[in-house]
Amino acid sequence: MPERRPGQRSTGGRVLGGAARFVVLLLLWAAIIGGGVFGYFALTLPDTSELTKSERRPSATILAADGSLLTTFGDLFGQPLTLQEMSPYLPKAVIATEDRRFYSHFGIDPIGLLRAGFANLAAGRVVQGGSTITQQLAKNLFLTPERSLARKIRETLLALWLEHRFTKDQILEIYLNRVYLGAGTYGVDAAAHRYFGKSARRTTLYESAAIAGLLKAPTRFNPTRDSDKAAARTAQVLANMVEAGMVSENQAMGAIAEGAMLAAVPPTRPGARYFADWIAEQLADFAGSGGRDLTVTTTLDVRLQAEAEAAIAETLARDGPKAAVSQGALVAMSAEGAVRAMVGGRDYRESQFNRAAQAQRQPGSAFKPFVYLAGLEAGLRPSDPFVDAPIRIGNWQPRDYTGRYQGEMTLAEGLAQSINTIAVQVAQRAGIRNVVAAAHRLGISSQLAPELSLALGTGEVNLVELVAAYAPFANGGTGVWPYGIAEIRDSEGKVVFRRTGSGAGRVISPELAGTMNEMLSAVIDHGTGRSAALPRPAAGKTGTTQEYRDAWFVGYTADLVAGVWLGNDDNSPTNKITGGSLPAQTWRRFMLAATRATPVRPLPAASPPPARVVAAAPAASGGGLFDNFFGLFGR
Repeated sequence: MPERRPGQRSTGGRVLGGAARFVVLLLLWAAIIGGGVFGYFALTLPDTSELTKSERRPSATILAADGSLLTTFGDLFGQPLTLQEMSPYLPKAVIATEDRRFYSHFGIDPIGLLRAGFANLAAGRVVQGGSTITQQLAKNLFLTPERSLARKIRETLLALWLEHRFTKDQILEIYLNRVYLGAGTYGVDAAAHRYFGKSARRTTLYESAAIAGLLKAPTRFNPTRDSDKAAARTAQVLANMVEAGMVSENQAMGAIAEGAMLAAVPPTRPGARYFADWIAEQLADFAGSGGRDLTVTTTLDVRLQAEAEAAIAETLARDGPKAAVSQGALVAMSAEGAVRAMVGGRDYRESQFNRAAQAQRQPGSAFKPFVYLAGLEAGLRPSDPFVDAPIRIGNWQPRDYTGRYQGEMTLAEGLAQSINTIAVQVAQRAGIRNVVAAAHRLGISSQLAPELSLALGTGEVNLVELVAAYAPFANGGTGVWPYGIAEIRDSEGKVVFRRTGSGAGRVISPELAGTMNEMLSAVIDHGTGRSAALPRPAAGKTGTTQEYRDAWFVGYTADLVAGVWLGNDDNSPTNKITGGSLPAQTWRRFMLAATRATPVRPLPAASPPPARVVAAAPAASGGGLFDNFFGLFGR
């Protein structure tokens, strides 16, 4: 063996020394990079200065006219409780299920992380989480639910800060008062009231376990939604409490045997959500934005709402496919403007777009009553003769699809049969700006272009305003503002708003209102709206737009005004559906049900009552000729 010279180092020593230096450099760079990352995330943490403030959307409870629940909006918070005020079972159930080492870890639980990691690895998917209650509080209060490494780092730093800033009891207390527990509830007290009709001060062992079980999946384990899943989850929480030594097995078995009585929570009405959304959009105008919880009593009649939903659903299910009609809307209101029913589409769960209040569509001939009213105000009379013949205005020639003209007829018959050339002539005699003024005066709020084509309903309106504009005919000449809010109270029961009556005042003279009722009754009696006939005095008007894209019927009795629209969201044509067919039939079906318990009353008549208008038979026409007549903006 050769002798090693002095100062000569072995190759192994040099390698070992190099490795040591590499490790030191690696640790140094790791410390530098780690410090930089820590510093970056520490500097970009969210503001924690308002931790104790509860930020939430004020809740709004929307009630029908009879006080039954329609729906709720916003967040429902209970009373903040200390741990000593809560049922002793609640904190125990939460700790046993969510974070059994809560009182021993420093905000992060390494043991829990390892356990969850092994369980997830064995299952091949995420079956357990390693987050502590402190981490969950940090995420709920300050962060978004996104799944990312950056969010997890911030969550960890915030958890460490919370553990440094607060005691364990304070952290648990804040968590229990702020955590989301389903059905719009935040905090254990709100959940106890929502599910069991009592304060979290008095929840039993079983009820406390049920509330703790919601933390994993608030919707899935909601006891009012799926009692079987909720019961199985509650049993698991009770088993966790036994395993953790917090209750005995006998106590757990007794709790399961005793069970819990759910609070009698009235179901919300999905079909009325279109109406409820319409109401919610108006709340700031009536109650301000003071952040108060509100209870809103509305004008909705639950019976009429159910009848309206049934009428639209039956039409779309039975006739929709063959008629190429996929959507419908219905609005009904009192003659004073109180909205009693609103259907904004075939299914709110599929589409929240409100076709009754938000859709702007051409009304077609359903606009003609305003044209004829302007004509009467200009001095025309129902018996005045007009001629249905070709006319040309510049480059525009209003015509009918049949290409046939009916010759001489009265003004009243022109409205009853929805003759386009007569409507245009009336608009010319009245002045198109006077037609616009009459429509706006009666309640049409949408912009209308002062063009003669407006006489055939080319301006766009929504169903709510169109129905409201017919109300002055039903009530004898008083303008109405459609409304749905009767009263608003805050959480302390104080009246914030109460409707005491308001409107546009008189917009038609009683004489002209009576005359219009005579003419619009003829539409149902022997005109285009015969499918809408009721066993009581009624009047109305059909409407169909170009290429049969929209079909309308708006009509009224002395007590109720209602309108129906049928069509398609993409504005595609229907299968030649006119306002006198499916819409009039749907309107009749609804009105028969809606008025069955209402005394029969006559429509307002002119004072003194005028002689009944008898329309002259059109020249050179067969008995069934009008049955097959369609206008450019059909009947």
